[in-house]
Amino acid sequence: MAEILAAGEALERALALLQGGDVVAIPTETVYGLAGDATNGIGVARIFEAKGRPRFNPLIAHVADMAMAERIAVFDPLSRKLALAFWPGPLTLVLPQRPGNGIHPLVTAGLDTIALRMPRGFGGDLIAKLGRPLAAPSANSSGKISATTAQAVAADLGARIKLVVDGGATPVGLESTIVKAEDGRLRLLRPGGIAAGEIETQIGMEMLRGGAAGVEAPGMLASHYAPGAAVRLNAGTVGKDEALLAFGSQRAEGWHHAAAFLNLSETGDLREAASNLFAYMQQLDRSGAPTIAVEKVPFEGLGEAINDRLSRAAAPRDNTQPKT
Repeated sequence: MAEILAAGEALERALALLQGGDVVAIPTETVYGLAGDATNGIGVARIFEAKGRPRFNPLIAHVADMAMAERIAVFDPLSRKLALAFWPGPLTLVLPQRPGNGIHPLVTAGLDTIALRMPRGFGGDLIAKLGRPLAAPSANSSGKISATTAQAVAADLGARIKLVVDGGATPVGLESTIVKAEDGRLRLLRPGGIAAGEIETQIGMEMLRGGAAGVEAPGMLASHYAPGAAVRLNAGTVGKDEALLAFGSQRAEGWHHAAAFLNLSETGDLREAASNLFAYMQQLDRSGAPTIAVEKVPFEGLGEAINDRLSRAAAPRDNTQPKT
């Protein structure tokens, strides 16, 4: 099983593993990431191997600062404005690759673009110490629920990796928001830890949604973030054999008889709901209920990202090819 070390004690051990072409599970402000040196093909391949991740699904490369980002990608004015406003933080920018950037082709799945993010805390410190970007998708088996605690990582991937860095529960609890600049406009590829409205306020225009062809960035597969149980959305009633993932103060009919029950936020706070989403889905999945019924969550603010994750969790599980 993987060793679990507190973040304050783990930097040198994590650095040694990464320099040796291995992978490390690390905390970020969004969810836990499974990190490998983005310039090392062996390390990147180990990420895919540990997760069981399809090779056509690209990875986010994480950087320590703008200087590192500039060496990897070409920034347009709109993307630069967003980087200065939201980095470090839960925003990923999809940008044209700079020629000769040293990023291994497995990271980008053969695309001529690359997804970049600048994390806070331990991840940023580790990247700065390594001096190279880290590829780091969520630290969970591919397609399954993202981990927001070190213990959740160890329960899932502990037999396949050597180290989990414990930074406590992740504060945001959702993966990063992914955007891409296109001809002076911005397209939302994946809603996430920064509400789309915050980004739109910053750039002074509405983002484009939908219409993207193929897998342009991580987290775009139709079935993703899925528990073992089936997921039923916008539940107004609950069967006796179903677990209930609730939201707010109004309950679905029959909730008293649910096989298991958790409320994302009793007060209807979407930030609290986002931070609880993956951990609560994992807990309800462990109840043994064959189906998790989910009450309606509003779409405004972070609700857009929450509903995105829920819809992918509820999607058919036989989708193993990229969307076309």
